[in-house]
Amino acid sequence: MTKEIKSKIVGYEVVNPEAEKAQEAPKVEEPKADVVHMHEKVERPEMLLGSTYKIKTPLSEHALYITINDIVLNPGTEHELRRPFEIFINSKNMEHFQWVLALTRVVSAVFRKGGDVTFLVDELKGVFDPKGGYFKKGGKFMPSLVAEIGEAIEDHLKNIGLIKSEVDPHQQAFIEAKKKELAAKKTEEEVIAEEASADFPANAQICSKCHTKAVVFTDGCMTCLNCGDSKCG
Repeated sequence: MTKEIKSKIVGYEVVNPEAEKAQEAPKVEEPKADVVHMHEKVERPEMLLGSTYKIKTPLSEHALYITINDIVLNPGTEHELRRPFEIFINSKNMEHFQWVLALTRVVSAVFRKGGDVTFLVDELKGVFDPKGGYFKKGGKFMPSLVAEIGEAIEDHLKNIGLIKSEVDPHQQAFIEAKKKELAAKKTEEEVIAEEASADFPANAQICSKCHTKAVVFTDGCMTCLNCGDSKCG
């Protein structure tokens, strides 16, 4: 059948029968995954996964034990997450009991609030003791006891994947190779002295980046054996 077109053609399109059928068919909504995120109304389960970190400082004969308990959200699914839920700090030394208890309550409340809790690490590690800091085992300088508590929290957040390590695998392999190279050149006296004091050479300098006494001169450049920072880039 012939049809005469008397008006001006302003546009055209190719008709797709399958597309027309898809438009006419009723849309079926896909069920949304019921993903639970960390927030303050999440109820505490009967069991939590915990890790305990020991802090021994030259400021006290008694160590501090930091326990961080984690909650597992959406267990057994592709959305499974492990997030910190609460923190406890115990010690025989009762000198710091009041502020330590207050700190654990505040940090636990931040954990349960959800969101990005990694900012706690920088805040705590930035606290300086007016009486001066100290060197912990391994030669790393700690500006305060609070800063070392912050470092313990940082280690835990790295272990559960909330904070990624700054040292990549290639850099870590380079550091380990340099440690072995320097160890092969040590005298017996140097080995005994280092085993008794620190994890790095006795003549190492303090790193301006990680504050660890681990900077040595190797391959014509000052390099940190702890974090990999190098003056040569």
